[in-house]
Amino acid sequence: MPADDYAVVIRADKRPIGQHERQFNAPTIDEVAIVIVGEEFESRDIIFHRRSGDIQQISEIHRSYDGLQYPILFWRGDDGYHFNIKMINPQTGEGTNKIVSVMNFYSYRLMIRQNAENHILKCRQLFHQYIVEMYAKIETERLLYIRLNQTDLRSEQYIHLRDAIAYDGNVNPNELRRMAILPSTFTGSPRHMHEYAQDEMTYVRAYGRPDWFVTFTCNPTWNEIKERLLVGQSSSDRHDITARVFKQKLKCLMDFIIKHHVFGETRCWMYSIEWQKRGLPHAHILVWF
Repeated sequence: MPADDYAVVIRADKRPIGQHERQFNAPTIDEVAIVIVGEEFESRDIIFHRRSGDIQQISEIHRSYDGLQYPILFWRGDDGYHFNIKMINPQTGEGTNKIVSVMNFYSYRLMIRQNAENHILKCRQLFHQYIVEMYAKIETERLLYIRLNQTDLRSEQYIHLRDAIAYDGNVNPNELRRMAILPSTFTGSPRHMHEYAQDEMTYVRAYGRPDWFVTFTCNPTWNEIKERLLVGQSSSDRHDITARVFKQKLKCLMDFIIKHHVFGETRCWMYSIEWQKRGLPHAHILVWF
């Protein structure tokens, strides 16, 4: 049957009845983002056409994927990440038994080095697409590790999973779907967010209300950011610099408050980092004196 021809139209003045107007409005800026749909782990459907006319499916961690997807960035056909990359001992220069992770590999590629140019950092919107997609690889690797190591993470010890079997006599454990339970160490998981809320409530119960609630916002016109931009670039072209400078300034602010005691002795503190539009981070800080 012939493929159906559909057209998607986004109307800025239309929204479902009863919904907030800002939830379904049309985008007003040209940013790069990625949306991975589905709660179950599934490999991405990556297909390329061979010269013979055949089609072939490859994995996103295939060593040739980066060169095929981004021929402008890797015109020499450089290999991307794959599972067989060994870590090098910096002291001896010899390989070790440890495997390089996805995050380590792409962090190395995005590093700024003296007396060496990194052409990837000059590609603006293509650079944005590249780092967003490579971070999707990082999250996929982390989720895959969690899925394959549920026994080591002791997922069977979670109380809700035991209760579902113990208190419902009609449940057959062999018929239950295999679920991957995210640990609290996975940023953004329900247990991670729950622990953040529990920590805050514990501090309040032990020390009372916080004395300070500080919002520390990134300023894209900071000199530390502008000095490291390449010719013709703006801060929105280099989210890597923005994130690194913000992290360093946030650390300096916390040291100023906590270690130097400029406002008095600090009993406890906590903060969380969120992201504004245009890729600007900000931190919400609670301090007890």
